[in-house]
Amino acid sequence: MAQNKSNGLDGVSAQDVAELWIERISAAIAARDGQAFADMFIADGYWRDILSLTWARPTFAGRAAIAEAFDTTAAAAGFSNIRLAANRTAPRLSRRSGRDMVEAWFDFDLNVGTGTGFARLVLEPCATGADAAPNPRTWLLLTALHELHGFKEKAGLNRPSGSHFSKIESPLSWRQLRDHEIAFEDRDPQVLVVGAGQGGLILGARLRQMGIDALIIDKSERVGDVWRGRYNNLTLHNKLNANHFPYLPFPETWPVWLPKDMLGDWLESYARFMELNVWNSTELVEAHFDEAAGIWTVTLRCADMSIRTMRVPHLVIATGVSGGLPKKPDMPGLSDFKGDVVHSGEFRTGMDYVGRNAMVVGTGNSGHDIAQDLYVSGAKTVSIMQRGATCVLSLEPSAIISYSIYSEDTPVEDTDLMVAALPNAMLLDSYKWITKKTEQYDAELIQKLNKVGFKTHNGDDKTGFQLLYLRGAGGYYIDVGCSELLIDGQVGLVQYEDIAHFVADGLLLKDGRKIPLDLLVQATGFESMAEMVRRLLGDEVADRLGPVWGFDEDDNIRNMWTRTPQQGLWLMGGAILEARLNSRFLALEIKASLEGLMPDRNAMPLRKLATARSQEKITA
Repeated sequence: MAQNKSNGLDGVSAQDVAELWIERISAAIAARDGQAFADMFIADGYWRDILSLTWARPTFAGRAAIAEAFDTTAAAAGFSNIRLAANRTAPRLSRRSGRDMVEAWFDFDLNVGTGTGFARLVLEPCATGADAAPNPRTWLLLTALHELHGFKEKAGLNRPSGSHFSKIESPLSWRQLRDHEIAFEDRDPQVLVVGAGQGGLILGARLRQMGIDALIIDKSERVGDVWRGRYNNLTLHNKLNANHFPYLPFPETWPVWLPKDMLGDWLESYARFMELNVWNSTELVEAHFDEAAGIWTVTLRCADMSIRTMRVPHLVIATGVSGGLPKKPDMPGLSDFKGDVVHSGEFRTGMDYVGRNAMVVGTGNSGHDIAQDLYVSGAKTVSIMQRGATCVLSLEPSAIISYSIYSEDTPVEDTDLMVAALPNAMLLDSYKWITKKTEQYDAELIQKLNKVGFKTHNGDDKTGFQLLYLRGAGGYYIDVGCSELLIDGQVGLVQYEDIAHFVADGLLLKDGRKIPLDLLVQATGFESMAEMVRRLLGDEVADRLGPVWGFDEDDNIRNMWTRTPQQGLWLMGGAILEARLNSRFLALEIKASLEGLMPDRNAMPLRKLATARSQEKITA
């Protein structure tokens, strides 16, 4: 956690250190001297850029790579005028990963706009002796595109005045203008967003503030139904502080752990307050991309069952990381089972199944929550079928450690920059440290679960539940009570390898025992976003796109929140935190593309550098 005083930096002014660092790194930037810029880093330092100098999201590790990247990008990007950020958190002393340091937020200028960034600085003496002055060097640097010239967000000091309504400059009221805008009767949108969950709405808000005409469609009847329709006892498993929406944070009176229905209502209110153009009960029927024109032709089935065809340059799939398509695995003899079979996406409440003999297949969050709900609601018997080892950790104190950075007295936008700055190597080290802590906190819980036959793990590299999520591996449970039910035997446990087959009235095990059942809940997850793209856009586009989620060769999440191999196609998804953090960058890329500011993929600075290296190898 950040600290006002750090033992290794007693007597040091964070402001003075940050100003000295700005002075020295400014000189290197002005001189366009990559080696001098790199010398401002410690030997194992990192520089991560998001769109500002590279139009990509690379991470450069070590001075040699940093110097080469700077020499390749800085002059062309117009990197200049770096300065401490006036409207962000002031420089501060902190201790991270066992190191004393100064944290500082800064702004800078570019040819196309302005950038913002974050740095972690460590102090090295610049000379020997007790009186040696501190020498700030960069451990971690983030440079990120913040705004494009001429397209400043209409927020804060740049908010609309609204005076034209009082001056009667238009015969139409605000409501009438909004109804006309939402109808899209006389125009097609610049961007079509498919999905009005948190990702689609947050991106829609960013696009609107950048002056982009966007339409969001969703198959549900009301905005927020994507959450209202989940099982009744669902709450978010990370604290409210990490889940604020851009421009409109949650009220200070709201609970720490947010119930799903409150979140659903919030989505509906957010869409209305942020003046988003949303069509509900509307589905994307088909979409075809014209390579020559650079335009999608999309066919929509609207709420009144009419068909509307639109031509849009940009299509965003925002149906969630899981895509919303239930996975329903076949199991031996399942077709012979005469009881009810329900997927977790269709399950609402255990009160619908009072007195039933129930089994839940799957040991992730949904499986455990549903089993607990069935037990509490009065099911006659409840058991869980485990198909593979599961990462289990307590909600408190363990799970909240990953989000503790958002509990500090720091604006959420500034914390987002801290999170965005982390390269994958640091992320792995951080989660390994967190996992060690959770193993200590939850040792007794895990021991008791293992004793009753429940299989647990923390990932192959001991990075815990967060990396399982980011890699798309799934299989974790944040315990809110069901583990105790398993330990006490109130909820039964069956291992998949022990089953023989289902029969009409239950499940037969290999040892000859039969478990009576008349309800099977498949908490077996959802198909990937890549599969949703395949269903919506066809095999050719899906094959060109490739895998979605998990890490690519540059340690970025594959095909998310950035341009994809398919021109004009963008993917938006993830938790609220990820949607908030990445939505600005995705909106900036779309705006830059619309305005002709984004270079062709082959003309990007790092792509040209890679091409030059390849040619050098061929020549050699």
